[in-house]
Amino acid sequence: MATPASRTQVLSLYRDFLRYGNKLSSYNFRSYAIRRSRDGFRAHEKENDATKIDALINKAKQDLEVVKRQAIISNLYSSGQKLVIEKPVASRSSW
Repeated sequence: MATPASRTQVLSLYRDFLRYGNKLSSYNFRSYAIRRSRDGFRAHEKENDATKIDALINKAKQDLEVVKRQAIISNLYSSGQKLVIEKPVASRSSW
């Protein structure tokens, strides 16, 4: 079983993956990043070996840095156009 410190660290990493995955401007990249994050964390949720947990945490930190950089780059070069399947943001004028 993971220690409470590593559990909170893993949950924090998971939230960061979802947060930065949602910042990607392209719908396809955004949905892929979120799906891979969820699948990756769920695949290892039953892990009990402390050394493997530490290795997975270190790998997740490296992967998170890649997602952060990609989110910044994607927002620099975004077209601003949304796809038809994306939900429109509700305007505040309808209040």
